[in-house]
Order: sequence, then structure tokens, then C-alpha cells
Amino acid sequence: MNRIEGRVKVTGLATYAAEFPVKGVTYAYAVQSRIAKGRIARVDGGAALAMPGVLAVLSCEEPPEVAEDAGPELALFQSREVAYRGQIVAAVVADTYEDARAAAAVVRVEYEPGDHDVTLRADHPGLYKPEVVNPNYPTDTEKGDVEAGLAEAVTSVDVTYTTPVEHNNPMEPHAALALWDEEGRLLVYDTAQGTSGSRDTIAKTLGLPSERVRVVSRHVGGGFGAKGSTRPQAVLAALAARAVGRPVKIALTRQQMFDVTGYRTPTIQRLRLGADERGRLTAVDHVAYEQSSTLVEFAEQTTTPTRVMYATPALRTAHRLVRLDVATPSWMRAPGECPGMYALESAMDELAYAAGIDPVELRVLNDADTEPETGLPFSSRNLVACLREGARRFGWEHRESAPGRIREGDWMGGTGVAASTYPARRSPCQAVATVRDGDFLIRVAAADIGTGARTVLTRIAAGTLGVAPERVHVELGDSDLPYAPVAGGSMGTASWGSAVVRACEELRKDGKEGRADTTEEIKGDARLARHAFGAQFAEVRVNSVTGEIRVTRLLGVFAAGHIMDAKLARSQFIGGMTMGLGMALMEETFTDEEFGGFLRRDLAQYHIPACADVPDIEVAWVDEQDDDLNPMGSKGIGEIGIVGTAAAIGNAVHHATGHRIRDLPITPGKILALRFAPGG
Repeated sequence: MNRIEGRVKVTGLATYAAEFPVKGVTYAYAVQSRIAKGRIARVDGGAALAMPGVLAVLSCEEPPEVAEDAGPELALFQSREVAYRGQIVAAVVADTYEDARAAAAVVRVEYEPGDHDVTLRADHPGLYKPEVVNPNYPTDTEKGDVEAGLAEAVTSVDVTYTTPVEHNNPMEPHAALALWDEEGRLLVYDTAQGTSGSRDTIAKTLGLPSERVRVVSRHVGGGFGAKGSTRPQAVLAALAARAVGRPVKIALTRQQMFDVTGYRTPTIQRLRLGADERGRLTAVDHVAYEQSSTLVEFAEQTTTPTRVMYATPALRTAHRLVRLDVATPSWMRAPGECPGMYALESAMDELAYAAGIDPVELRVLNDADTEPETGLPFSSRNLVACLREGARRFGWEHRESAPGRIREGDWMGGTGVAASTYPARRSPCQAVATVRDGDFLIRVAAADIGTGARTVLTRIAAGTLGVAPERVHVELGDSDLPYAPVAGGSMGTASWGSAVVRACEELRKDGKEGRADTTEEIKGDARLARHAFGAQFAEVRVNSVTGEIRVTRLLGVFAAGHIMDAKLARSQFIGGMTMGLGMALMEETFTDEEFGGFLRRDLAQYHIPACADVPDIEVAWVDEQDDDLNPMGSKGIGEIGIVGTAAAIGNAVHHATGHRIRDLPITPGKILALRFAPGG
């Protein structure tokens, strides 16, 4: 199917959070901290209030009322303490955006600065073991005797990989438009990956019952996790609207988004792998070091994919966290799996070379029959099929086995492979299906963040009802609709679709209306290990004179259950792989160690791939029959495309140059720092 909302998007008729027409709207602009740690001594908004069109200045001098248990990142202006550079410390409300921004520039904030610490390192004295890692995984796991397994290994590697701070940077900036009605009910048009969750968070923050808050998010211009939880702009709009008695709109600038909308934590990861004389793993040890803010603990699940990937008698994974004077990290496309699999799959490549085994064959040799950590049977696992099909399509059998051998003038060539995985989750969801004028109306508070949710839910409903898709109308993006979980964790379609199927089944029985709640149904999901798998192949050219790296070919082959719509699926896989290319070669946010905050704060400095960077991407899939997953037999595909891509490219760069670069991104400067043999 073509996208249902395609026409309104390409013609500009789709309405995003900052575009809803509201009479009497005013504008808010945030004032941000210029220190990384300390205390606010005084906020002087006098000069701002004297400027034309200014209606109010919000700050800790007269804190607006919020709930006592409001989350620290959302409890705006409740404390004089500064936790990171860029934190919102005041805001101006005015009749136009220009007036608000101009007035914000003259708000004077006096600080009592303190000494800050913004640097993650593996020997930081503040490192500790968090109770759980996102979303609720055990922090550490251990099976078998890892040290003995490493000691008895014929071949072993002990390597450390690092990944930098990365920012989500969706096309649509974070924005909100808030208005209170005469009965005291709050309406927020928000850039949200989940309206139900956003409603509950805003209500809790303001100390309101959930039924007094409504969140609408009809269209979202990308999120990648940054809009998966409520961000400060939504709460600021609500507080400002209450303060001035008029609707308030706020749209963050790209620079502000770097400060207050989350980011991927940097990681330091040490992996120790051992293998016997045949190449079978004897032990795997994976520990990750990460950071969070002093406000909120967010521990990313970086080593969890290692718990599901390869058969080994001894397996240990661990996470250590340090709270620094930085903004709170959060979800970014495939959190945990993306950086964790980069390190694991790079280390597996190193083990393959050390053992003299083809990298594809090493992965096939160590395929797991059951989930290595838990011993649970897989609902389905076709990693080997992905590797074999990928190798066939990529022409892997013709690959030069030794690195650094392919040369054409100043250009060196190489190929690499890596595996992918991502959990196949679903969460409780509700849906209602009714007959309307001979057609069918499906109502569910799902979110379409650019993935095609309307289209796939239409197909699911039409298939269940046995009618043409043109007769099905899906309403989503409103917290007043039946509850739906967030569009994240690659569980949107599985969660919403399950509820839609059950509601449509009830409608067929009733004839007028069908209602569904999948809370009880999904409790049985825990009896199986439910994961999608894939294989990524990359071909690169590296210039020994300029340090340029060109990815000339990418191939991804995935086993992700039944593919609901080929066009939507291909788009998602390609998008993920392109983002993985950015992770490998470009994306990096520098932390300012002297002053705190980030040095790269716009898209002129924070580079992401353009069309010229991805000339040839091919996607294929193994259409799995997995009846244990959900009524559609589908697995999430929004995130697995990014997983493994960076490792495949890094492994290809090693194959081209004969040198291993273990800290991302792989830039021309790092290539030029290498020492090549004469003529190479």
C-alpha cells in the first residue's frame, strides 16, 4: 500500500504540534543555564518584562505550582540548583516568537558556580552498579566459569571499544502548544511518540488526574527515541499557558534540542572472548561503562544483546554507571542493542581473524539453539539463514581473505560482516472497532512517527474483517482514544496490531462494536525468547592520502517474522542502515570539558548521512512463520536495521586497511593517523 497520509504530508496539509490553529496564541522561549553545576543566586526578569509584547517571565524566583513527586527533569523552576549546562532556568512568554526570543536574551541570571565533572572514564571513582538497566533488565548476569573458559581458550581477544555521545536529531523539532479550557482541562498538542504516556506524565507532573489532561499528536516528524518520553517543552507550555491565561506555543531550536531532549550515552566497552581449536566459544565477558545525570538515573542496556547472541558455556555481562554533571541520556534508536552489538560484532571479527576462520563461518559455528542466558527456546531464530543468504547476495565467496590486499591507486578496498538482533516485544494495548456508515472505524491511541502506522493498522484491520482497505479508517494520535503504548522499542505494530485484531474479531461477532484489551493475552509472552535477527554486509573504499571513507555497498538481510507491508518494511530497514552508517563514520557530539554542555549543537557541525553517502543499499528478508509472536506473526523492524551496521562498516575498514579503529566514529583524521606499509 501507499501511505494513507502520504498526500497530506507532501502537500503540507498534515498538522504537526506547532501548527494547530489556535486563537490568541502566545509564545514561550527558554533561558538556559550557562554553567554546568552550581546554584542560581538571582533571576532578574525586569528588563525582559519592560520589552514590547512580553507577558510573563517564569523562573525559580516565583516557582509555578507542580506536584511534589514531579520528575526532576520536568519540575521546571522548582529548584535553584543547576545540574548541567543548557538546563532550562527561566522562560519568557510574549505575543510573538520574535518578542519572546529577544526578551529571553536580556533575562539576567546570576550564578554561584561549582566545580563540574562531565567526563566518562572506565576508572572513574563514582562508577557503581545500578539496580536494573533499561527497561527492567538485570544489571549483571553470569553463567559458567568465565575465567576458566578464557584460560583454556586456544584463541582469545581482549579489546576495548568506545562510542561517543550521539543525538537523535529528528526532522521536526520538539514543540508543544498548550491551552486550558474554562473547566480547567489541559489540552497539549505535543511531539510525542505516545500520547497515552505523555498524558499520564504531564498529569503527574502538574498534580492533575489523568482525565483532566489530553495530549494530541496527529503527525510526528521523526523521533528515534527522543520523543519517546515527555520532554520539558510540553510542561513549559502548560505552565506558561496557566500563568498568562492564554494558549502558549513553544518550538525548541536545533541547538536547544541538543541540550534538553536526550541523547545516546557514550560507552566504554571491554570484551574478552575465548574460542577452542575449532572456533567454538569457550567464554564471553562483556562489561560496559556509561554515564547519566545527577538528576535522573538512566542506565542503558548495552550488554544485553550479548546475552542472546552466541552459544557459550561461560557468559558474563555487566554495566557500570557514573552520575556526571551532564544532561540525562535517554533512548536513541535501538538503545543498548546498537552500541552493544557494535562492540560485540567488532570483537567477533577480531576473534575470526585471530583464529583464522571466516567471519561468517565463525558466527554460524557459534549459533545458539536456545537463548544463551536463560535457556528459553526461541519463538524463531533464523540468524544462520540471514548470514547464508547475505553471503550469497553479497558475493562473499569471492572475498580476499587477508586484509590490506585490495588496492587501486590511493584507494584501498574491503568488506565486512556483522550480525543484528533486537527483541520482539509487545505491551498491553486497547482498541475499539465500530461500524460507521457502512465502513469501519478503528480507534487506538497509537502514534505515527513517520513509520506508516496508519497504513499498517489499516491493512491489519482490513485483513481481519475481510474487507478492502479503502473501507477501513484508523484514528490515532490522541490520548482520549483507547490506551496504546509508545511507538518505541520496535513494539508499536505488534502491540497496537494485536489489539486491533482482537477488536475486529469481536466486531465480527457483535456486528456493531468490538473492544479489546490485550493485557492478559501478552502475559504468556515470557515463556519464549522472542527476538528478530539479521546480517549486515558492507563494502568500503578508504583513501590512504586523504583519509576519506566511502561506503560503496550495504546489504541487510533480516528475519523479522511476517513482513506486514514490503514497501513500509524496506523503508524502515534502509532508514536504520543509513543511520548506522552515520554512527560508523560521522555522528559524534563533543562534550565541553571546560564549561560543560556540548560543543556540536547544530546540523552544520553534527554530520548525518546524505543521499550521496549511501549510493547502494540492498534489503532482503527471510519471511518467518512464527505463530507464537502475536496474531500477525510479526516482529518489530524499526530498530534492527541500525543494529550491526556500524560494526560491519568498521570491520570492512579493517579489511581494507589492515588496521583496527576501535573508537567511533571512524573519521578521515583517524585514518590519516594510521601508518600504512609502502604502497599501502
